[in-house]
Amino acid sequence: MNTTPERPPLPDHLSVDPRSPHYVAAVLEHDIGIRLNGNERKDVEEYCVSEGWVKVAVGKKVDRHGHPLLIKLRGKVEAFYK
Repeated sequence: MNTTPERPPLPDHLSVDPRSPHYVAAVLEHDIGIRLNGNERKDVEEYCVSEGWVKVAVGKKVDRHGHPLLIKLRGKVEAFYK
């Protein structure tokens, strides 16, 4: 008996911000892990596997609209379900 829900395939580009066109609620219902250059990151706000980057928040800094400031880190990106 299989009790685990079917997980949708991970997209190439995903964002946790609901205002983004790359936001996919069905994928974010599951626990997702991101590795950048072999190290697992827990602070990723957005990623793109094909272009090789992740965006992470810069401490507690926010822009004029109250959204966190993000920096782009480049490298080998791997997304996976935990």
